[in-house]
Amino acid sequence: MSYLFGHLDRIAQLAGAHVGLVAVALVLAAAIALPLGVLAARDRRIGTPLLAVLSAIYTIPSHALLAVLVSWIGLGFATVLIALVAYGQFVLVRNVAEGLRGVPAATVDAARGLGLSSRQSLWRVELPLALPAMLGGLRIAAVSMIALATLAAYVGAGGLGVLIFEGLAFHQPQRTLAGSICAMALAVLIDALFRLAEKRATRYRANA
Repeated sequence: MSYLFGHLDRIAQLAGAHVGLVAVALVLAAAIALPLGVLAARDRRIGTPLLAVLSAIYTIPSHALLAVLVSWIGLGFATVLIALVAYGQFVLVRNVAEGLRGVPAATVDAARGLGLSSRQSLWRVELPLALPAMLGGLRIAAVSMIALATLAAYVGAGGLGVLIFEGLAFHQPQRTLAGSICAMALAVLIDALFRLAEKRATRYRANA
């Protein structure tokens, strides 16, 4: 713990880089997953193989995927960003699809009966009701990305993984411990924030 409290400025800088990487990856992953999840919910003939492919990508070992991406793109931020976005797709797409499938058919029919188009029904009725499941997917993806982003240091993209790799390389367990504790604390904080958002979204759905 001595390293943690003795180098707060550096740790704060690395933590900021870690959060920035995860935030960008989560936004991009969600932007890609939303239309894919809608497509998967609307057509199971597409959704089933799509989720199978995304599941296969999700099972690829992170070091192996990074090694392939480095050989194509090189070291740096973009390599880790692509890996995080790819890993996030399975959880996000699945939860979007399950959330939409969980919207009662009677609610959708009522929306159509009020004159809403398919697109209007999606944005005004279905997605708001599917929000708890979608937030659950974002929570799981965010926590997973925080853990995976520690490998960013492996390809020169910074983050809290720098402390972990420095500790291993220089045989300084205090650095490794500091990086691990900070990454764990960040994951716990993000998990708690998303759980709070899920509860509020669930109450909204119950009152809708």
